[in-house]
Amino acid sequence: MDLGLAGAAAVVVGGSRGMGLAAARCLAEEGARVAVIGRTRAAVDSAVTDLTGCGSPRALGLVVDIGDAAAVDAAFAELGRLWNSELNVLVNTVGPGAAGTFEDLTDEQWRQSVEDGVMGMVRCVRAALPLLRAAQWARIVNFSAHSTQRQSVMLPAYTAAKSMLTSVSKNLSLLLAKEEILVNVVSPGSIASEALVGWAKSVGVDGDDPYRLMDAIAEHFGHPAHMPRAGLPEEIGPVVAFLASRRNSYMTGANINVDGGSDFT
Repeated sequence: MDLGLAGAAAVVVGGSRGMGLAAARCLAEEGARVAVIGRTRAAVDSAVTDLTGCGSPRALGLVVDIGDAAAVDAAFAELGRLWNSELNVLVNTVGPGAAGTFEDLTDEQWRQSVEDGVMGMVRCVRAALPLLRAAQWARIVNFSAHSTQRQSVMLPAYTAAKSMLTSVSKNLSLLLAKEEILVNVVSPGSIASEALVGWAKSVGVDGDDPYRLMDAIAEHFGHPAHMPRAGLPEEIGPVVAFLASRRNSYMTGANINVDGGSDFT
């Protein structure tokens, strides 16, 4: 299926590793010009090399602290200069949050969860909107989490922040629908991300085995998928690519679970 992404200008925030990089790869394989925004130079440079090999010869990498509004504005202004003031696709994948029970989390951990999980996305969308509006067609895809629908007592701050992101995304879909800029949310379940695999190894589990990883998640967090294994980052990428594409011409305001069947609501 031709997704109509050839030549499209796409930015993946948090695209230097994990699910973000998997999404960026799919966009590159479909012929998009892809820029990734990440926190560290080494990871960003590695992602650019990867994306160049995937089919995006003009892949770009920007090191940006998305907690800094001025830095975010400057990054998108630079992309505008490079891409004739147009942007077709914005994907926001970042959003770590503190783990811990309600009683254990500090005020600072709550605040940081909202800062990391929501405000980075808000700054990037705000900076990107003039470029998205200038393009012939445009899509926004934001990453939430399945824990907003199936709670874990170990993730109240993270889940609250992701719930807020989902709500803001729904509001954006309403705001931008009349301009035919489509806004959708992807809610990954238990995916074998670098952070989750590292956590599993810290508790003595082989996180590289998706079946053992799911067993550990079930034991510690209490929300396994119906499937017996954790998902893989590369299983997220094609979903994002479709939502970000011209083939997706009428879906907006949706929240798509990619979670191995942990929740169907």
